[in-house]
Amino acid sequence: MVGEGLTHISKDIVFEDMVTADIPAVLEIERASFTTPWSETSFFNELKKPGSFVKVAKKDGKVVGYVCGGWIIDEGHILDIAIHPEYRRLGIASALVSLIIERLKEEGCRFIFLEVRASNDYAKKMYEKFGFEVLGTRKNYYVSPAEDAVIMVLKLRG
Repeated sequence: MVGEGLTHISKDIVFEDMVTADIPAVLEIERASFTTPWSETSFFNELKKPGSFVKVAKKDGKVVGYVCGGWIIDEGHILDIAIHPEYRRLGIASALVSLIIERLKEEGCRFIFLEVRASNDYAKKMYEKFGFEVLGTRKNYYVSPAEDAVIMVLKLRG
């Protein structure tokens, strides 16, 4: 399944490492996507953190999506992913998930973890297509509105 997302998107979407100049556009998408968005500082920190994976999807030079994640030893995490509202349901999120899974495999990760709002059925279904399984829940993990997080894991090897 990994790599599947890359075949379903438009040829004019390109994927690049996120750079400082991308952060204003990333913040715009973040704020349009989440009720408790990451701060500008959070994205700057991800750019500098060892073991971090930060990619943007661009169309005609415009940032239309991004993913942030990383790894510690043999454990990977998808921390944040969002697509500009005008570019959703085009396979861009799946493509970004494919990219981060491939990178985390290359880094020797055995597991990839993520949290998703319990009500976000679309995201949960997308992750399940990649083989993620529900591991458990974190009660009241999210605020504004308060909601449980579903913890999902992808077992890569071992």
